[in-house]
Amino acid sequence: MKLWYEGSAKAWTEALPIGNGRLGAMVFGGVYQERLQLNDDTLWSGSPKDWNNSKAKEVLPKVRKLINEGKYEEADLLCKEMLGPYTQNYLPLSDLNITFQHDGLPTYYERSLDISRGIAHVEYEIDSVRFTREVFSSYPDQVVVMKIGTSEKGKLSFSATLKSLLPNEISTQGNVFTLKGICPENSEPGYYTSEARYGSLEETNAIRFESQLCVQANDGTVHIDDNGITVKETTEAILYFSAATSFNGFDKSPGKEGRDPSKISTAYLNGALNKSYEELFNSHVEDVQELMSRVELNLGSLDKKMDLPTEKRIIEYGANDPGLVELLFQYGRYLMVASSRPGTQPANLQGIWNDMLKPPWSSNWTLNINAEMNYWPAETCNLSECHEPLLTFIEELAENGKKTAEINYGTRGWTAHHNADIWRQSAPVGAYGHGDPVWAFWPLGAAWLSQHPWQHYLFTQNIEFLKSKAYPVMKEAALFCLDWLLEDENGYLVTSPSTSPEHKFRTDDGQLAAVSAASTMDLSLIWDLFTNCISAANILEDDTSFREELEEARAKLHPLQVGKYGQLQEWSKDFEDEDRYHRHVSHLYGVFPGNQLTEQNTPELYTAARKSLELRGDEGTGWSLAWKMNLWARFKDGDHVFVFVSNLLKLVKEDRVIREGGGVYPNLFDAHPPFQIDGNFGFTAGVAEMLVQSHTDSIELLPALPSQWKTGFIRGLKARGGFEISLAWNNGIVTEASILSQFGNRCTLTMKNVVIQADCKAIETTQNENGTISFNTASGQTYIIIPKQ
Repeated sequence: MKLWYEGSAKAWTEALPIGNGRLGAMVFGGVYQERLQLNDDTLWSGSPKDWNNSKAKEVLPKVRKLINEGKYEEADLLCKEMLGPYTQNYLPLSDLNITFQHDGLPTYYERSLDISRGIAHVEYEIDSVRFTREVFSSYPDQVVVMKIGTSEKGKLSFSATLKSLLPNEISTQGNVFTLKGICPENSEPGYYTSEARYGSLEETNAIRFESQLCVQANDGTVHIDDNGITVKETTEAILYFSAATSFNGFDKSPGKEGRDPSKISTAYLNGALNKSYEELFNSHVEDVQELMSRVELNLGSLDKKMDLPTEKRIIEYGANDPGLVELLFQYGRYLMVASSRPGTQPANLQGIWNDMLKPPWSSNWTLNINAEMNYWPAETCNLSECHEPLLTFIEELAENGKKTAEINYGTRGWTAHHNADIWRQSAPVGAYGHGDPVWAFWPLGAAWLSQHPWQHYLFTQNIEFLKSKAYPVMKEAALFCLDWLLEDENGYLVTSPSTSPEHKFRTDDGQLAAVSAASTMDLSLIWDLFTNCISAANILEDDTSFREELEEARAKLHPLQVGKYGQLQEWSKDFEDEDRYHRHVSHLYGVFPGNQLTEQNTPELYTAARKSLELRGDEGTGWSLAWKMNLWARFKDGDHVFVFVSNLLKLVKEDRVIREGGGVYPNLFDAHPPFQIDGNFGFTAGVAEMLVQSHTDSIELLPALPSQWKTGFIRGLKARGGFEISLAWNNGIVTEASILSQFGNRCTLTMKNVVIQADCKAIETTQNENGTISFNTASGQTYIIIPKQ
């Protein structure tokens, strides 16, 4: 549960992340110059605006006509007229720079991050004097705190100041150093324009922000002026950093209707100053440990390898170090705890950590895989409350999405497209024609996002949440799909125009195109949404006529097709791929994260989907490797999953150039490259999927265990139906399983090649010939399952 290094960070992807869901910091750990690069999750450019395109409604039938005529390239071109503006940028807040007055060179140095407690630590020795720093971002107290100490009285002297890349002004009041600034009123992605438009500090429509710094020293002297805070000849000092923005909701102008960032930041700072360091530290550690301690994983790790710095472990052992796999698994859980808490924004493409005014892809929410992948481990890995920011985001996006559905397409319900930002942009991006429809035009974002509230219900069994939150969002997304579908010449319901996100096909004349009818991903998303809505309506015993309408429409969906290579077709026609090894595997949604295609229910399509995955190959970007990892877990091929574990645990040194490669940076951030956090979350979800699956009618234990993990245990994974699973295995066979039933539902268990008996207090136990066992449970009761050897 610890990352550690023998030197300070030389690059941002070597710095160590801390966060409380709202405030994030990258800790560099320099001996002479410490840098904390700081973020606030609500610091974005722009403000609410009208991004809908009424012209799209007029263009739509013309695009559909071209598709019917097989004029795909012309349809692509015309689709550009259906696009809207680009989203805004997520922005860096400020830097806390600390300059130390050290003489001499360090003879000892260690920098570490304890992910079980959320503490970054720096320790070094100069001239026999030991210097230490510990820093954390507190969720209970909403401040970043750093304690700096030395082993000899009066040997610590330093200066600290705040800087920002954004327009700002500095002031001091009492013992507080303050930086006030503003965000751009408009700043579009760096791949479109390098420009940004600012208002003035006195009057702007954009977000304002304020950062505050205060230092307390137990001896020596403290001086503050416009250059910063200077501390001389102290033994211990504590730095408190507080920040806030004027963001007041996705639908309110932060300039005209914003909150007062000064008032909020001051309240956070004063609250922290009124407590002792021990109180702040203990409440922070207790908060993080409560979440992190819920799940424990052991893959037979060798303690000797823990003596190696993290970067060297990656280089020398990679996936052959079980302890490193355990660490990367838990690191994904830690990053979720640090970047997504109740009341915050959901984790974006980079979680909450960003040091650029024009970050890759605006560091926004990319809805055709990346935002959803961020939350794949939330439920399975026992962090259900960390799912809340995304669930709230979906509700808010749906409000804007209703207007987009009506204005752009003349439909009911709600829709969303490729990208979204803090203002919940729901229309397609692309600067009204600059973007390529292969990624800019994709109106199925609502269908995919609606899987998340449904999954939250399946794991938590919260019927009130299903009734008041999940089902209304799901139903409105389904209404859009009902209106978006149209009947083809064979009587099937299809989507048109339709894309398979970010991947083109080759037409009969060898040209590339993106827009056609009825991509497999569209059909799979809609099948999944309709099926989930039907199940929800049955549970709620409501909406009978709507349920019947969905059942009728689902039965008429264009069937999925098997192509000439035995593969699951990506499009309704058996087109050739633009890139056989393309990073997206969108047509396999029905295998994972969906459950439409299973070995038991759809064996032919399941086999074809596996063939498609084989054709895609074992390489890819970081997040693509993670998706393939989860897919191979669903195909129950543990040794093939391990290939992707190995591919992800390869070191990538600082490289912020966009390219394909995959791996991890020295700080274990996922490398696309550049950094995208979805690969971290996808990896964590993939490990959980290897050990426990619950997407069918039973909970399967060790469905995709690789031969390398001969012995181990997992404690605290969650399964659908409200069960918490712990299990141990030896030589690849379950030796004991513990099932905690949280809501008293009937439990069905399956283990491969093992006949099991129920050594528990279960009643009405049944067992079939293949070893599947089913038993009633009582709420709060734990059941021990011991297989017959």
